[in-house]
Amino acid sequence: MAQPAQAAQAAQPAQAAGRGPWGPLARTLAVNLFAPLVLFALLRAHGAAQWSALLISSAVPALRIIWTLAVHRRADGFDLFVLGMLLVSAGTSLISGSPRVLLLKDVGLSAALGLWIVGSLRARRPFAYEFGVRLRGGATAADRDRLWRESPALRHGLRTLTAIWGAGQLLDAGVGVLTSLTLPVDVVPFVGRIQTLVVFGATVLVTLRYARRFRARYGISLLGTRATAAPGRPAPARPPGSGTPSSAAVAVSPAPRVTAGKGAGKGPRPAP
Repeated sequence: MAQPAQAAQAAQPAQAAGRGPWGPLARTLAVNLFAPLVLFALLRAHGAAQWSALLISSAVPALRIIWTLAVHRRADGFDLFVLGMLLVSAGTSLISGSPRVLLLKDVGLSAALGLWIVGSLRARRPFAYEFGVRLRGGATAADRDRLWRESPALRHGLRTLTAIWGAGQLLDAGVGVLTSLTLPVDVVPFVGRIQTLVVFGATVLVTLRYARRFRARYGISLLGTRATAAPGRPAPARPPGSGTPSSAAVAVSPAPRVTAGKGAGKGPRPAP
């Protein structure tokens, strides 16, 4: 499942234009998940061999990377890694003649991405930090850097999120090895896409839940997708169920000060 890094790269220009990240993310999923699956099904329906159908359908993400290189004159490091994996798996499958080598290519990508994400925990900035900066664009990079330096809670939260994402990718790879080696070849691409979507969706749900709880506790947007309530400082704690302050919590107002003026200094007026 190679969506997060590519989605972050695609989302950067869209954020600069004032749009949200869901459009680029949908295009990334369409190119890397659905287009190869639809092409594989069409080729098999028209009598293409398993090996040929898998090889041609696997070329769709490679064509996207090549187009990015030709048009934008740049490519993400992970994109180049994906392209290299596609070429290696195609060459190995051509030598061995086994279509299962091409099926294991997707497993290798998920495993490599998972190890890369987990390995970023030892880097100066974890994967979740870089993902958030690229998701929002360069305009918030300085603010995020300041928050990273000033907030231990943010550092812990982003490292936790990075560990969750890396574990999800490694889980996807582990299940993918079993399905690629045991299920029929024609079934594996469909099962693999469903499996990837389930793992990806579960990771997104966990991320949203964790980010919501983090913001409620510290007043900081974990990925920088929302305005920070109190940069670098926790949000004021509020006891559960405290809708209105109780009578014990209300401070006693000081007695009003007597102002000297007309009638000041006179004693009490006698009763009639």
